[in-house]
Amino acid sequence: MKILISNDDGYLAPGLIALAEVLAPIADIVVVAPDSNRSGSSNSLTLDRPLSVYQAANGFYFINGTPSDCVHIALTGIMTFRPDLIVSGINQGQNMGDDTLYSGTVAAATEGHLFGIPAIAFSQVDKGWAEIKSAARVARDIVERCAERRFEELAENFLLNVNIPNLPYEQLQPAVATRLGKRHQSEAVIKTQDPSGRDIYWIGPSGSQKDASEGTDFHATAAGHVSITPLQIDLTHNAQLAVLKKVLA
Repeated sequence: MKILISNDDGYLAPGLIALAEVLAPIADIVVVAPDSNRSGSSNSLTLDRPLSVYQAANGFYFINGTPSDCVHIALTGIMTFRPDLIVSGINQGQNMGDDTLYSGTVAAATEGHLFGIPAIAFSQVDKGWAEIKSAARVARDIVERCAERRFEELAENFLLNVNIPNLPYEQLQPAVATRLGKRHQSEAVIKTQDPSGRDIYWIGPSGSQKDASEGTDFHATAAGHVSITPLQIDLTHNAQLAVLKKVLA
């Protein structure tokens, strides 16, 4: 297989390095990642300035842009071949429920998906990189299923969001198919002052879980399962579409 790897934690992140290490023996890999942490950047592209591409001593490319920038530039300006798969992560912290809308990790995978290439976003449930080798092993298992064409029935161009509990590999429960859960709205901003006495604001933490019922990604990972959620890009509210047509008529 030929695989493009990216992330949103930056090219020095332990999750990215662990992912590259486990996939290199089974695929031709190219790593293109941000030069620094770009968490929460969602699907943004940098359009107000030019971007620069650098290459680290280990062969990883890094860019002073967002995860979407990285995948976009990799596919249209760096790589001389079309990859079979886009892999993003392994993120430090979960990307479940509403978090997927903000996630740079999911965005990197989504950018590949928009180019018509199957893509997978990998995240650990808890921050801190505990059991990162275990998570990388899970990622390799899933990628190997792709190589065996185990996901062919999903779609030719699938987009999967994978969340892995921070547990030893042997203690992980089997992977399960899930839907996105739901969070309450985010906590209030944190207001403070800079050294000059001017007000500054930090975005507050994510809200608590609102829907963590059976079948959701929250429920599965809390029970020790690896959660795999198929995602789609179409934001059309089909149920309201019919109603809107009546209103406009």
